[in-house]
Amino acid sequence: MLKISELSEKTGLTAHTLRYYEKHGLINASNRSEAGYRFYTDSDVRRVQFVKTARNTGFSLEDIGQLLSIRVDKLSHSCQEVTDITRKKLDEVSAKLTELQSMQQTLQLLLESCCGGPENATHCSIMEALDAGLLLDREAASRTEQQGETK
Repeated sequence: MLKISELSEKTGLTAHTLRYYEKHGLINASNRSEAGYRFYTDSDVRRVQFVKTARNTGFSLEDIGQLLSIRVDKLSHSCQEVTDITRKKLDEVSAKLTELQSMQQTLQLLLESCCGGPENATHCSIMEALDAGLLLDREAASRTEQQGETK
């Protein structure tokens, strides 16, 4: 049996993170002492490693909860269920990447439009663009273009 500090050391997660995962139902202490100390087994270590790997892959806590349900009862679930969860996450990541690329392009345009000199920022083109809301117009146009491409 491992105490939370030992589980933390074995998994590389902080005790705070382990308690957080416990609070969200992703892990449970196998036993508790009379004083309330949590104790974990080797099975709990493997479960925590699964949660850690899934989290590092980008799955949400909700996704991980679903994956854990499948993990403990693989005979009652299909590969299709796992694929659906994974595909949904991939779609979210792809959308986020598109959004980040748009931000990157906007930031690049801002940098290219600014002299970057030592004078005061009274006429800084970046500040003017931000004040005027010009970026919002570009972002909206960019999203409209992207939506047109995906239809």
